[in-house]
Amino acid sequence: MSLTLQDVSHAVRETQYAVRGAIVARAGELERQGRRIIYCNIGNPQSLGQAPITFVRQVLALAEYPALLDWPAASAFPADAVAAARMALRQSPYGLGAYTESKGYLFVREAIAAFIHRRDGIPADPEHLFLTDGASKGVQSVLRLLVDGPTDGIMIPIPQYPLYSASITLLGGAQVSYYLDEARDWSLSRESLEAAHAEAVARGIRVRAIAVINPGNPTGAVLDEANVEMVLDFARRHSLSVLADEVYQENLYRPGDRFVSFASVLVRKGIEDVPLWSFHSVSKGFLGECGHRGGYLEARNVPPDVMAEVEKLQSVALCANSSGQLVTWLMVRPPLPGDPSYPLHDKERRGVLDSLRTRAARLEKGLNAIPGIQCNALTGAMYAFPRITLPPGTTDAQYCLALLEETGICVVPGSGFGQAPGTWHFRTTILPPEGEIETVVARLGEFHAAFTKARGG
Repeated sequence: MSLTLQDVSHAVRETQYAVRGAIVARAGELERQGRRIIYCNIGNPQSLGQAPITFVRQVLALAEYPALLDWPAASAFPADAVAAARMALRQSPYGLGAYTESKGYLFVREAIAAFIHRRDGIPADPEHLFLTDGASKGVQSVLRLLVDGPTDGIMIPIPQYPLYSASITLLGGAQVSYYLDEARDWSLSRESLEAAHAEAVARGIRVRAIAVINPGNPTGAVLDEANVEMVLDFARRHSLSVLADEVYQENLYRPGDRFVSFASVLVRKGIEDVPLWSFHSVSKGFLGECGHRGGYLEARNVPPDVMAEVEKLQSVALCANSSGQLVTWLMVRPPLPGDPSYPLHDKERRGVLDSLRTRAARLEKGLNAIPGIQCNALTGAMYAFPRITLPPGTTDAQYCLALLEETGICVVPGSGFGQAPGTWHFRTTILPPEGEIETVVARLGEFHAAFTKARGG
């Protein structure tokens, strides 16, 4: 054989991505054997029964097949959906099957700039916006820009979404872990940041950036304005870029919490010396359009010559997919009161978000009722990251594999996200339908009791 595993890049072999790792592969095998699997491993709402938003699919259908606009069938679509499709086609005269400019459609970037202005009350420049295949591609582009060798470090939260650890490994950089405080609802402290930075510098690491996920994945923690300001001040002191992963900004469940963007605090505080990279996506929130791979990257306080390098990176991939760009446009430009589609769109939006809130509360309550499992408040995002007590000599990976084999529930070991030494966790989504949450919790409870008893716990 001319190609062996040893011929594969060392960085690729070292890369781990737990949310689609060995346990998920085993789940696929079991499913092919006829087992029913409840996939709680990844935030993929429509795979667990969430219906697409009607207005989004209507506009997509018309824009993807423009002939519909000239048929009597077009009268079955709301007038604002028809108008949106016509506008999109005017702005993309070659249709959605043609490449767009590298940054993405200008009309979509202009709509995103208007969305940011409405959300935060601050100006946004369409030329500092890049449309990406989901938020992940934007994150990877910025990391590619900043990591130039093994001594270039990126600070990431622990626990974290493994996109960050996997990408840093692939790029040959250094992961600089800062720990969130589980005992205080996964809070973020200046002390933790300073300790992690100092330790990295002592190892000869040149720390380039800090990544923050708000609301958190997998923790669900929501940062308030003081937290955001503290991170920006920390970045300023240490000359770091900030990567603000804000894809769950609409997924807030605790009364009184509100989403505070890093861009809004950056501008209000007049901070001009901290480069900020912000990411958003159509995959989360209430759309759940994961498969359309739409998203954007916004850059602030980035000099023109560096912006040119970002655009070059985008150009290498030619452009983000055009359908995803269109869904991003529909995310930031929804129907407004008075539009024909507004009543249904608003009903569907509130229905999804209210259901997620209900499921978060039920899952939190159910997990905390199981002896040996402790779950912090589920205040945002789409996940729970409960702490589990395991018998000595047992790992979370063994636990999660046994859970899958015995119950059909597929979750991800906490070790795939990072966790404090001596602790064990797993990540599960809150996405199973409301009627299945109790079933999932009941099976978990029965399994946990039997598993720990069988292993001497």
